[in-house]
Amino acid sequence: MSVPLADIEMVRTALAVAATADPRDVPVGAVVFDDQGRELARATNAREASGDPTAHAEVLALRRAAAVHGDGWRLTGTTLAVTLEPCTMCAGALVAARVDRLLFGAWEPKTGAVGSLWDVVRDRRLNHRPQVRGGILEPECAAILDDFFRTQR
Repeated sequence: MSVPLADIEMVRTALAVAATADPRDVPVGAVVFDDQGRELARATNAREASGDPTAHAEVLALRRAAAVHGDGWRLTGTTLAVTLEPCTMCAGALVAARVDRLLFGAWEPKTGAVGSLWDVVRDRRLNHRPQVRGGILEPECAAILDDFFRTQR
């Protein structure tokens, strides 16, 4: 199954955002787009920079998008593009926010909650299940993380 060019471009934008992360934080980028493909919000991980354990790129981008989306906390009609498979906190947040689609780059076998370790977003017990496409630009998304962790060792 081929990946639509628009989806690739959304993850490419998230990858560019990841490159702007504070050097102390894991370089993950997240961008929320509306149903017309317009960017609503972007963020990088900021746990180290802010001292906030919930300051993952996805959560920060969702918060910012909710402030401009026009439907309060409900982000219906939106797509979240992120460079790394979301963790349980972030997967839960995007379900709670009613994001329609999730696009991500690199798989995260240790903490991924969108198919790797758990599959929060497809749990039939939840009242919302976004469409998911993973592995988009996976080599590029994994490379920025590999480079970061190589310098940390």
